[in-house]
Amino acid sequence: MSDQESYKGYRGEALSTLKNFGAMVWSDVNIKTKRGLFTGIILPRSETADPLHIVIKLRSGYNVGIASAQVEAIEVTGRKEAHYKIPEKAFPFDPKLPRVKLFGTGGTIASRLDYRTGAVIPAFSPGELYGSVPELADICNLETEKLYGVFSENMGPEQWRGTAEAIGREIERGVQGIVIGHGTDTMHHTAAILSFMVQNSPVPIVMVGSQRSSDRPSSDAALNLMHSVKAAAESDIAEVMVCMFGPTSDEYGILHRGTRVRKMHSSYRSTFRTIGDIPIATVSRQTISPLRQDYKRRRFDRNVVINTAFEEAVSIVYYYPNMKADIIDSLIDNGYKGIIIAGTGLGHVNKPLYPALKRARDKGIAVYMTVQTLWGYVQMYVYDTGRDMMELGVVPMANMLPEVGYVKLGWALGQTNDLDKVKEIMYTPIAGEITEREPSNGYLILQGGIPEVEEFISKVRK
Repeated sequence: MSDQESYKGYRGEALSTLKNFGAMVWSDVNIKTKRGLFTGIILPRSETADPLHIVIKLRSGYNVGIASAQVEAIEVTGRKEAHYKIPEKAFPFDPKLPRVKLFGTGGTIASRLDYRTGAVIPAFSPGELYGSVPELADICNLETEKLYGVFSENMGPEQWRGTAEAIGREIERGVQGIVIGHGTDTMHHTAAILSFMVQNSPVPIVMVGSQRSSDRPSSDAALNLMHSVKAAAESDIAEVMVCMFGPTSDEYGILHRGTRVRKMHSSYRSTFRTIGDIPIATVSRQTISPLRQDYKRRRFDRNVVINTAFEEAVSIVYYYPNMKADIIDSLIDNGYKGIIIAGTGLGHVNKPLYPALKRARDKGIAVYMTVQTLWGYVQMYVYDTGRDMMELGVVPMANMLPEVGYVKLGWALGQTNDLDKVKEIMYTPIAGEITEREPSNGYLILQGGIPEVEEFISKVRK
């Protein structure tokens, strides 16, 4: 066996340490260090990883990096070659259960840890999913299709169009629900654009992802998948939704409306949050509990409107103090047709941008204002700054989230170049992207550390 196969990704000091003690990748080891004893399986490393650490998977399921300089001895107790394949079990068919289609766009929809080898094995076919999450067979008859294999940051108009068209085909085929596996980083962008590209759906369309991979004991992958499939199969909510973790206690997931949801934490499992409103429902393995009644209901026809027109020459600009006009000028000079601004406060930018905004107006570029506070409405009539900008052609966009404004403006410009018609489309709510008011419980940010919040947390923390 070659060094490349035996020491996958290792180099430098870490490689020398492994060779010195006769340990290879996938070896069961006891590593004695200056900080104590570590027992686990040596994992491969990326070729771009640093050359100073050895990574092992502990018996607990967590991975840990051990500095080579701290290693005093390595005892090899065995070696287990990885097998990246889940033995498939035929997904049971039950004529009494609904049909659900699971689309994959990239990343790992579901996976399991092979404790024999320490490898994380991706699962996607119905048989693999059944082997990983057998509870799915109690919910539906599952079909899967891989649409794309990209990280979520690489999702864009091409993938959005393809996903919307695939949804339309499956609805025409008669599925009772659709689940879309998606990376979490840009899931809220895709949820928003699908809310415009797929209208009048008769069935639930549920997006789902995982914040933590399945090789971690705290992974949310399996539970999120069960919740999303249940929502698609049994819910009467026929909208585009995001289904992710609710509380950290694993009690239930939350169904967020696709145009009012946003990822709000880089790693927290309960990262997705409905902004300026409340979620549609909660979902557990046993029940689906609506939190509101103003949602579109499931129907039993196959009628759906798929409209995937999208103008890609649209940008979103996050305003910051001392921003220069050349930021806007560069978009104008590069042929952009639409600009979403995330302004400060009620929707403001500095006066040095005014000439560029006037130039954008004169060039026929659609410029819309949202607020970077996320919660709240654009109110450009309150101060002279806002009034001046409206005179320059900047259009206030109520309480539409910046990312939602970005995808809707691209979609609107895909329908027409007439700016009056674009404005009419932008101001006409399609999927709850603009609301008449924000409920009092639609804005709750608890400030940790202050007495009343700590008292509240102490009562509900589990």
